[in-house]
Amino acid sequence: MSRLPKLNFPAIRLRARRRGDGVEVWDSLRGIYLVLTPEEWVRQHLIAYLTAYCGVQPKRIVQEYAVALNGQPQRADVVVVGDRAEPLLLAECKAPCIPINGRTLAQAVRYNSVLGARYVILTNGLRHYCCECRDGEYVQLGGFPDLSGD
Repeated sequence: MSRLPKLNFPAIRLRARRRGDGVEVWDSLRGIYLVLTPEEWVRQHLIAYLTAYCGVQPKRIVQEYAVALNGQPQRADVVVVGDRAEPLLLAECKAPCIPINGRTLAQAVRYNSVLGARYVILTNGLRHYCCECRDGEYVQLGGFPDLSGD
């Protein structure tokens, strides 16, 4: 795991194991080991941040949330759902070497056109962009939303 960069998130402890030439990390939400890719490194840090600092209960986090766009199956990286399983937050995670740009935002907006989440987060672990959808417009926030009341 030493090859992975330090991210702009608080440090977390991950349970990991060597498997062949790679490393797998324990995903406590799904109860399985996953290949530790740079994107997974970012996703695990984001999930830890959402639960520790944004008031999100782990049971409300869905990874690889199915989204059908024009009849084609897609997957949103992380979705936080409310009491009635309605999407509250959509997050797209990229590897640290992938810049967050207009294409990343367009991807998230396409997914959110189906999901209708109030918040959208784009992160590569180094830079984070948090937006709130207000009357069909995306307004950038100064930080991560507090979802403890949702």
